[in-house]
Amino acid sequence: MEKKIPMRSCVVTREKLPKKELIRVVRTVDGTVVVDETGRVNGRGAYLKKDEATFAKAKQSKILDRVLEVSVPDSIFDDLMNTIK
Repeated sequence: MEKKIPMRSCVVTREKLPKKELIRVVRTVDGTVVVDETGRVNGRGAYLKKDEATFAKAKQSKILDRVLEVSVPDSIFDDLMNTIK
């Protein structure tokens, strides 16, 4: 029997992709925002496609601010860029 691949939607492109092709950004219980490379951090999460153009669009449109209901610091976008280099 084949193992089921978990699919998630990118909040920017709205594409359904395998979880491994996305990066998760989480607003933790105490309100801080972190890049979750393990996919296991507790809190409200949003998935982004691992792509520089997607990260730039997310930063410009402030979509993470809306989805996570908190102001996302620019340092998070720097962390995201570092994860794909």
